[in-house]
Amino acid sequence: MNTYGWAARDFSGILSPFHFERRANGDKDITIKILFCGICHSDLHFAKNEAGMTSYPFVPGHEIVGEVTKVGHNVTKFKIGDKAGVGCMVGSCGSCENCKQDLEVYCPEMIWTLKTFGGYSENMVIDEHFAVLIPNSLPLHGAAPLLCAGITVYSPMMYYGLCKPGQHLGVVGLGGLGHVAVKFAKALGMKVTVISTSPSKKNEAVERLGVDSFLVSHDQEQLQVAMGTMDGIIDTVSGPHSVLPLINLLKTNGKLIAVGVPTEAPEIPYIPLIMGRKLIGGSAAGGMKETQEMVDFAAKHNIIADIEVIPMNYVNTAMERLAKGDVKYRFVIDVANTLNSSF
Repeated sequence: MNTYGWAARDFSGILSPFHFERRANGDKDITIKILFCGICHSDLHFAKNEAGMTSYPFVPGHEIVGEVTKVGHNVTKFKIGDKAGVGCMVGSCGSCENCKQDLEVYCPEMIWTLKTFGGYSENMVIDEHFAVLIPNSLPLHGAAPLLCAGITVYSPMMYYGLCKPGQHLGVVGLGGLGHVAVKFAKALGMKVTVISTSPSKKNEAVERLGVDSFLVSHDQEQLQVAMGTMDGIIDTVSGPHSVLPLINLLKTNGKLIAVGVPTEAPEIPYIPLIMGRKLIGGSAAGGMKETQEMVDFAAKHNIIADIEVIPMNYVNTAMERLAKGDVKYRFVIDVANTLNSSF
């Protein structure tokens, strides 16, 4: 199937119009007309080949929502006209222990959406197993980032038990992932503290997102007062930072969970872990069953990402702004209305 989108051709990361072929719709496949696609930091990293894993031409996009336009003979989850979402992965082996436990994201043969032609394009063909049904109550543009940012924070909150009313959760970084973590935690009845290097984000966090407290990560007096008060911390930050101050904020048995990927490996201080019976864990995006649960939870609690909707031809400027952190909190491309095929 002839398809058009925007692709990077080299490590400059500059995107431009691109024609390519999608596979035909198979018996277990659905075809999705893409309506909106979020822009994740991973799109920027891969467009510039910063991880050394990019194959060009590269069509980014793994926060995809759209309308089902075709279904295969053996499809059971979707019908034509349904709204569907596609996130971080498009395939797995289906038979390993992880796949059998609905943990496809940890399958050794899992296929990242980033390793295929992604959502900065007019349509997508995908096995129905790797798509989720988007409830009609969720605005599609605000739902798109949930397919990556949303599940990336929701999954560790569920797995590590940081989801109980009355618990105190710290969220490091108030960006694309962090602001969604705050929304999930508040919907779960938790006390939430944002930990940030930017004092300027305090008003936004407290007044608009409703956090209970805000810590400036380099203010030693604030950190001292908050020591030993948190049941868990979700660390969304990818830049270099020390984990010791975060460990000190945890209660006995507290959990520090990393979901951001630091550019430099942090030093792990063992003594405060040992003396507080604390742990440092990690988490990737969740499996498909959990992703559907996350979307349904978001619909029930009216949770969407805070976004800036842009046309396709603004995408290179958006990437430049994203690199500077100049977005609150996620760019979303209006694919259906702005992807111009006349090239």
